[in-house]
Amino acid sequence: MSSTARTDSVALYDLRRSRTALRAESARVEHWRRLLRARIDLTIATAALPGRLGENAGGTLPPASMRDLRDHLELVTALQDSGAPPELGSLGALRELDHRLASYEATVSEALGGATDELIRRLAMDPSASLHGLLEILDPR
Repeated sequence: MSSTARTDSVALYDLRRSRTALRAESARVEHWRRLLRARIDLTIATAALPGRLGENAGGTLPPASMRDLRDHLELVTALQDSGAPPELGSLGALRELDHRLASYEATVSEALGGATDELIRRLAMDPSASLHGLLEILDPR
């Protein structure tokens, strides 16, 4: 195998590893953003809780449905974090954190796109390059 082919295969291997790491990082930041957005939604929703369930149903529901009706206090408690309602004052900090994560996510996405584009460009120029170095990776004797 020529030294050029070996260098290209190592570069492709490193490029693939970079893409794998970037995909994992992208998934992590996406998960964190989902958690933050959920926390923001819960903070806003619990600041203005709906009224008691069944209060205005006044015989419009079948009697059997009442067995599934939860106690209002039980519902409110289920939405609280450690027994304390979320504070509306924390919304600004949560939104700022989400904004920073969105910026980081965009950076990760751009890097992943660049690595993907480079991998595609290289493989389009030389499709057999995807096979170079494969034996060394699988059996590095």
